[in-house]
Amino acid sequence: MLLTREEMSFDFGGAKLDPVRDKELIGWMLNQFLYGEMTGIQVGHWLYDAPDVNAAKFLARQSLEEMQHVDNFLRMMTMMGVQPAPAHWAVRFLSTGMMGGSWAEHVALEMAQGEGFVLMAFYGVIDTLDHKPSVDILKRAVKQEERHVEFGERETAKAIAGKAWLRRRLLGLSLVSMWGVRKLAGFMDKRLNKTASGAPHPVMKHLPAFLALSNQCAETRLRRIGVLDRPLAELGGFKRFLLVAEAYGGKALGGLLSLVTAPLRLLPFWPKKKRLTDVYLADPHVAGYTLAAGEPDTSDA
Repeated sequence: MLLTREEMSFDFGGAKLDPVRDKELIGWMLNQFLYGEMTGIQVGHWLYDAPDVNAAKFLARQSLEEMQHVDNFLRMMTMMGVQPAPAHWAVRFLSTGMMGGSWAEHVALEMAQGEGFVLMAFYGVIDTLDHKPSVDILKRAVKQEERHVEFGERETAKAIAGKAWLRRRLLGLSLVSMWGVRKLAGFMDKRLNKTASGAPHPVMKHLPAFLALSNQCAETRLRRIGVLDRPLAELGGFKRFLLVAEAYGGKALGGLLSLVTAPLRLLPFWPKKKRLTDVYLADPHVAGYTLAAGEPDTSDA
């Protein structure tokens, strides 16, 4: 990954989430994770648009891992006696509403940035939850999440190479996702930052600082990928507005053009979008398995 575990870790000062005292809070948190992992079904959509065989293989593996994570969270909820419940609207927006409209948007928004936020949340729960069986489950799952983020970072860098317009679009959409995270954190700070006695919660009182670190890590990731070429602080409010407007305007225009050209795509001479099924024979993964003429096949497969 482009950021280390140390860079993405927050010091909660030894504060812990207690499974008894904080049962309602922990249940709420687990339900947000559960929804996020359930959106792993969206990976199936992107298998069709994978640019190469290795990317497709990665997505196929990821889809299984996401479904394993669903079972992991259900297991944790069972152990702590909490029930599945609907996710907060901001979580649904970040997980489903921000679903990309292209391969570049998918790997940038859903994998590098989206799963980057989830990874930080995983780290935070691992560092604070006083329930060893659940922490052990998360420690195993976090290794898979790290691979997902790394894949998103790598594929985003490849997608934006030489495409300034795409960098601007991804930056504008990333600003929207960061806004969604702030909205979610605001809800948590207002509704969940109290114990039964009314005192500030020992873990949740750190939420504003944790959010600041989360957004700083998101900004750092964008800069290291190459989407952002300067600190966000140097982009004024109007410039950010223009980036968001350009991003959504471009998506809207692309959708309109797609509708207009749909009938033309039925014509035999109209250029077709290349899918993996069109180019797989030239893919390095496939070509690498091709035996030289006359060479015997000594593999065990």
